[in-house]
Amino acid sequence: MFSTSVRSALVALVFAAAASAAPGLSLSLTGPTEVSSVSALHVTATLVNTGDVELKLLNDPRTVLHTFETDSFTITDPSGASPAFKGLLAKYVPATVLARNLDSSFTVLAPGASVEITHDLSKAYNFTASGASTYDIAAANAFQYVDAETKTLVTIHADHADTHTAAISGELAVARRSNVNKRIAYQSCSTTEKSQLVSAAAAAQTYANNAKSYLTTQTTTSTRFVTWFGTFTTAHHTTILSHYTKMAADAYADYTFDCSCTDSDTYAYVFPDEFGTIYLCGVFWEVATTGTDSQGGTLIHESSHFLVTASTQDYVYGQTAAKALAKSNSAEAVENADNHEYFAENNPAQA
Repeated sequence: MFSTSVRSALVALVFAAAASAAPGLSLSLTGPTEVSSVSALHVTATLVNTGDVELKLLNDPRTVLHTFETDSFTITDPSGASPAFKGLLAKYVPATVLARNLDSSFTVLAPGASVEITHDLSKAYNFTASGASTYDIAAANAFQYVDAETKTLVTIHADHADTHTAAISGELAVARRSNVNKRIAYQSCSTTEKSQLVSAAAAAQTYANNAKSYLTTQTTTSTRFVTWFGTFTTAHHTTILSHYTKMAADAYADYTFDCSCTDSDTYAYVFPDEFGTIYLCGVFWEVATTGTDSQGGTLIHESSHFLVTASTQDYVYGQTAAKALAKSNSAEAVENADNHEYFAENNPAQA
């Protein structure tokens, strides 16, 4: 048998080993240093698990782990000029992905392991206005992983290597290749999906109309307003009322719906400059017509992204994060798509 002193030493070693276990991640970019057409601007992001614990990372579309053409990069030239973002904005709820726990939803990296993902930046950025120049390119470095003990999501920031630098000349933008025919209401949709979309569009119209009516009559602070948009100000009230007024004015039944998306973790996405077309993805078909993160609510979320309605962003996803954003940064909450969706869904109901 071990003596008391040996046993104590072993226990101390176990605790010391547990304390030393720490996650770590590094992120670097490689690619061409000079291109004569933006179509050749392909950069490869390399993530390396530099810690001593396995990382189960979310393939969040806002990160380089997903190949959606989202605004996952910061690109600037020496004068501070940046290209215009022309990619997509998507509805994605990390808590939903965690609950479904599909293998395809995560990238698992053992200690020392790495993954490479190549991105075609011409799909997301237009350099016409910023011009031919030499640009520094950096990738967003915030990721979420599943804590092995608590099974909750934890944010980790990857250490950056130097940014990648590329000289860009010649063709500065490429046309978006879209198969959408805006004269046709449904693209690649089954009969069942069309039926669901009729109901979803009606629900979204009701949500937009009700939100507009509420804000028209409720011109002072309220629990509902504060929960989703933070401290009440007349300026914020005016802005949000304008958003819902525009969203309600264009009938959701007249939108073009594209059902060709095969991404299993995303609800839907839009190109903000392509008004009236919403692309529906895997999760959309699994949720209810109304209620939190519903089909009707998803259409509210996506329609708020259009430049001609509210031009919202995806600063945060999910009810918990949206409520926290309203408390910490009212200005961003007023510009966040999920805050618009949850205010309209109003579930649970607030006055």
